[in-house]
Amino acid sequence: QVQLVESGGGLVQAEGSLRLSCAASGPPFNSMSMGWFRRAPGKEREFVAASTWSSGSAIYADSVKGRFTISRDNAKNTVYLQMNSLKPEDTAVYYCAARFGSTSWRRNEYPYWGQGTQVTVSS
Repeated sequence: QVQLVESGGGLVQAEGSLRLSCAASGPPFNSMSMGWFRRAPGKEREFVAASTWSSGSAIYADSVKGRFTISRDNAKNTVYLQMNSLKPEDTAVYYCAARFGSTSWRRNEYPYWGQGTQVTVSS
């Protein structure tokens, strides 16, 4: 059973930074990919970033490329999303997700999800 717990959300001013954490537990993660998604009020859940656990090879949504960075700490079984130069349109609930296999931007390809953490960016 894969369990994911996000933390690190909060309120930040525009142009500020936040780092989200996703603590993972369960089977060995070497064959898994980890993703971050977000859902803004009134919108569908959308892809943000994903990375393979083993190599760290990452993909990003165009809207966050150059501002957000996904990384992981193997010793802590934790995945991070470093968010810089935040904009009000980044306001959303951010979710961590996991899947076996390669990275994917498709949310329906991730069977495991955390509960989400709120990020609010004020202008």
